[in-house]
Amino acid sequence: MKPRISLITLGVDDLEESLRFYRDGLGLETQGIIGTEFEYGAVAFFDLQANLKLALYPRKSLAKDSGLPLGTPSALGFSIGHNVSSKAEVNQVMEQAKNAGAVIVKPAQDTFWGGYAGYFQDPNGHLWEIAWNPQWPIPE
Repeated sequence: MKPRISLITLGVDDLEESLRFYRDGLGLETQGIIGTEFEYGAVAFFDLQANLKLALYPRKSLAKDSGLPLGTPSALGFSIGHNVSSKAEVNQVMEQAKNAGAVIVKPAQDTFWGGYAGYFQDPNGHLWEIAWNPQWPIPE
């Protein structure tokens, strides 16, 4: 398999609320909810960077599409890492997320690996790490 991840889909319980969090709260660009003409088709896409999108898809629809039973969500299945270019930017993104309705799980702080990071959960409990790593320069 060639490493070409092009879409990260988050299963959500309330598509409208999740759309507002990512679009209005975090400022991610989207065309809004599309696919409502299909019984299990409503979805919202966000461009993250070249060839990478974020999708918000109702958990009921993801269960139907995948054939797996709808279970209890867990925040510890994975986390999404968002690297930024400074400690100040970590603080800014964490504050923006908090103002958008995120739950701050771990306030930004110096890390054991020499960086600076914090964690928040979106309205559906998805775990995000906002980090500055001095070993990973961020191209602007």
